[in-house]
Amino acid sequence: MGTIIIIIILVVVVVFLAVLIFKTVLSPKKIEAVPRLIKQGKTQNAIKIAKQLIAKDQKNYLAHYYLGKAYIKENRTELAVIEYKNVNDNALFGEGINELTFRSEYSQLLLKYNQQNEALKNFLLLTKLDPRNAENFYQVGRIYEQQNRYDLALGFMQKCAMIDKKHAKAHAEIGLMLYRTKQFNEAKKEIDMAIRLSPETYTSYYYLGKILKDAKDLQGAIKAFEKAQRDPELKQKAIIEHGSCYMIAGRTDNALVDFQRAIELDKDNSQQETLYARYFLAACYEKSRKIDKAIEQWEAIYKRNKTFRDVSAKLSEYKDLQANDYLKDYLTCSNEEFPYICKNAVIKGLGLQVLTCDQKKWGCQITGVNKSDESWMAVRKQVVFIRFYRDPEPVEEQQIHESLDEMKSLNSVKSFLFSSSGFNTAAKRFAENRPVELIEKQKLEALLSKAGDK
Repeated sequence: MGTIIIIIILVVVVVFLAVLIFKTVLSPKKIEAVPRLIKQGKTQNAIKIAKQLIAKDQKNYLAHYYLGKAYIKENRTELAVIEYKNVNDNALFGEGINELTFRSEYSQLLLKYNQQNEALKNFLLLTKLDPRNAENFYQVGRIYEQQNRYDLALGFMQKCAMIDKKHAKAHAEIGLMLYRTKQFNEAKKEIDMAIRLSPETYTSYYYLGKILKDAKDLQGAIKAFEKAQRDPELKQKAIIEHGSCYMIAGRTDNALVDFQRAIELDKDNSQQETLYARYFLAACYEKSRKIDKAIEQWEAIYKRNKTFRDVSAKLSEYKDLQANDYLKDYLTCSNEEFPYICKNAVIKGLGLQVLTCDQKKWGCQITGVNKSDESWMAVRKQVVFIRFYRDPEPVEEQQIHESLDEMKSLNSVKSFLFSSSGFNTAAKRFAENRPVELIEKQKLEALLSKAGDK
């Protein structure tokens, strides 16, 4: 009996020693194999071993770290960020995990998933852990800039450029921030330096284009945005900006091509920039009187974002087009047809005899007299001055000034200004107590219907 007890005790001791040997000798060897497997590209094996180690000990943060690294290697970053967060929240650095390396990797993951505040914390720590690394200061500056904290952003960008005088992106960002504060000469110098330092860094051309565009140098801006399109991350933005330059220059056909290209780049229709491309494309269609196509774009925007700019108002403004063919013709007919529609409205709707009818870039200008006045052919006749606007933007005060000046030159006693897009507040205020009547879309629609039904 005593012999059996001794044997049992020996078995227990052997098992205990075996477990101890496994934990102290074999287990460390197992964890050491993981980074080697990752380096060899055998990520599935690495993941399997790391998971086994974690299953035995949830607080094995070195295993969590290597599991995250394996996920990164397999481009499964959504899983990697979970493992890295666990390490960040619990691990004691120095126990097999180098804090500098870890934070550099973790920061990039956080940026990928737009966790700006957490990324900022890590990059700020990196500026202290590795103060001679200019890239960390650059990333802090970028995050502050995206959060509209420009003073802080500029300080970190300047520190980056001080550490690394050849950091082209930092010079470009400094240039853009100086530009925002209207320090135009200094801004241009920084952008030019960025391009000299790295002609292949196409983000610099994007910022140069923005500066030139606002300086009204559209040709220079167009060339800069063409080069900026070589940057894959900025390509869509650069194409949209390129198109907007053509839009400002009145070259609508060129702008249309750019905005359509920008939309086609977004295969999933998920990018925020695509909304801007559609919005500007709709504006081009509206300007070109292709209202149905403009409505298609506004509806596509509204489906994704009901509060985007004035899209809801635009859809509301044009919702009655299908119900009113007269208004639709007014808005969508060619420039050649438009004067005939306006002339018909004056004759049949206002009951006036037309004296002159002139096509204008903003619409049509007509003078007329009352049909009942038998002396309308006489030298001294009571001329009525009429303008029809169909631009997509509300009529401004300056256009009321122009109308009144022209009225004086024609000895006109009264004027009617019709606008399908209304009049801005300044225009309405200026027109008060003056011989000019501002007529907005609802009454214009009634006039067109009256003329068409006769």
